[in-house]
Amino acid sequence: MTVKITDNPNKGDWSTKQNAHAANINLASPHSADCSSIATTKNNWTLEEVKQIYFTPLLELVFQAAAIHRKFHDPLYVQKCTLLSIKTGACPEDCAYCPQSARYTTNISPEPLMDVASVVQAAKQAKESGSSRFCMGAAWREVKNNQDFENVLTMVKEVSKLDLEVCVTLGMLTLDQANRLKEAGLTAYNHNLDTSRDYYKKIITTRTYQDRLNTLHNVAEAGIDVCCGGIVGMGETEDDRIALIHTLATLSEHPESVPINALVPVAGTPLANKAAIKALDFIRMIATARITMPKARVRLSAGRLSLSVTEQALCFLAGANSIFAGSKLLTTPNCDEDQDQMMFDLLGIKSDTTPTNAAAVNP
Repeated sequence: MTVKITDNPNKGDWSTKQNAHAANINLASPHSADCSSIATTKNNWTLEEVKQIYFTPLLELVFQAAAIHRKFHDPLYVQKCTLLSIKTGACPEDCAYCPQSARYTTNISPEPLMDVASVVQAAKQAKESGSSRFCMGAAWREVKNNQDFENVLTMVKEVSKLDLEVCVTLGMLTLDQANRLKEAGLTAYNHNLDTSRDYYKKIITTRTYQDRLNTLHNVAEAGIDVCCGGIVGMGETEDDRIALIHTLATLSEHPESVPINALVPVAGTPLANKAAIKALDFIRMIATARITMPKARVRLSAGRLSLSVTEQALCFLAGANSIFAGSKLLTTPNCDEDQDQMMFDLLGIKSDTTPTNAAAVNP
């Protein structure tokens, strides 16, 4: 069977060179997804189509995803992002995976909102370390129209002056608040769906799935890039993982960034004793996200510390083109800068240090 990939009107030299690989992919296995009539950029995927892609034999799935990745991105470039917790702990939500919830006894001590100058200094250090996106996270249920929000707006304005993409994750927000963030210079807003609609209520009860979708709508309506993904390894089934990808891939516009997280169990949380997800299952999620959302940045996020360099290389081959860099993601341990640089050198990967998508095919 053959996967036919529609022409990218913005394709450049890289796409031309790879056309022989990406235009027609012959898959010999009868168990592979039949994508012969599916364009690579679409928002009307059926659940069955996503399921067929997900269950394609792994080597063929990775090959197919790699070819599509090369149609839209230069695989030698990977974006580095830095994520800083600007307000830590004491969150009223009951997300079962999160050590920042006030409902659980963990090793996280609450900290107030950081001052603007300290955040800007952290952003400068992130840029010096090769990050092109600086993300700020506050452990809030929702944005409130108070002085803290005014301070965050100032942070966004100041960080945007550093020629960095600016992202925040602040919980739920209204359209008016999203518009204000846009005016301040915000590039992207992160608001993950976490899991499937069906499994969601087993992970979170203090915010509905529709609440999250409403926030994504407000972000998109304000003209801010949507950063939205999920977490695997929380006890969900493969059907839940497929449903999550289906929801993301059928949004009116695909997310600009799709962070794929592996659960990092933390003592004191309800998911503390969950077994680690198998690396090949994680890679399967990466590949399925790449095929269904070909233009998005697929980001290796939490849990990367547990992956070997070989396993991360397979993630990049399957279509991942962004990572969170730095030794900590909010409150979760992560690979340090030296480890990542050694991996980049070994794999021949270059850091995308521009504030635009240097990994995408240039017109």
